[in-house]
Amino acid sequence: MARLIEITDPADARLADYRDLRDVQLRKHLEAEHGLFLAEGEKVVRRAVEAGFAARSFLMAPRWLAGLGEVLDSTDAPCYVVSEELAEEVTGFHVHRGALASLARKPLPDLADVLAGARSILVLEDIVDHTNVGAIFRCGAAFGFDAVLLAPRCADPLYRRSIKVAMGAVFSLPWTRLPDWAEALPTLEAAGFSTLALTLAPDAEPIEQAVVGLERVALVLGSEGHGLSARWEQRAGRRVIIPMAPGVDSLNVAAAAAVACYLVSSR
Repeated sequence: MARLIEITDPADARLADYRDLRDVQLRKHLEAEHGLFLAEGEKVVRRAVEAGFAARSFLMAPRWLAGLGEVLDSTDAPCYVVSEELAEEVTGFHVHRGALASLARKPLPDLADVLAGARSILVLEDIVDHTNVGAIFRCGAAFGFDAVLLAPRCADPLYRRSIKVAMGAVFSLPWTRLPDWAEALPTLEAAGFSTLALTLAPDAEPIEQAVVGLERVALVLGSEGHGLSARWEQRAGRRVIIPMAPGVDSLNVAAAAAVACYLVSSR
């Protein structure tokens, strides 16, 4: 059972995991150094613990203790009980969902383990916005994708904002980072996947036509600004497009992922 510890001093050293959550660069350094990540909100905290991530500690206002009672009963990690005003002072924003948890990261799985048995996967190249990464994970989970692969420069799926937008899908959908960006697509094709690059290239074919009859599909998405790199776009087995009305040049990458995931899943 978690130990309930009331804290009234915002400078208390035990709250270090929760400081300055709006400072992205500081959080990246701190979380990488200590091998931790934060989950925010009752549902997301519960899903993280149920997914087997070990809790380092919890931070919550008194009114959230009952709602997360079974989660607190399952661990002996400390639960720091604070006022909502103190939580805002420490974190740098209004914690309107009331509860935060600091959890230990797990080692990333090997690529072969993530691909084993998968039929539909998402491959993300240099998507740097945490919100977009979280939304894409949520789309993949919603439409039955089996895994997500990330290029080295992609945003962290376990950053607080990514987790929040994904509503915990980052805990249930297997993922890892690609060990070799340059040879990523040939590696997937050698494993039996048809690689489909979502692009605006003039020779791209409608995605709903391209996916017919394919057994294993790797849907490849590029960065928010420039889309896929020339190397990945040219190296993909097929270039596909979501047909749109005249005068609209593109969709946000998360919106495009939602449409494309639906079309791939319906094949």
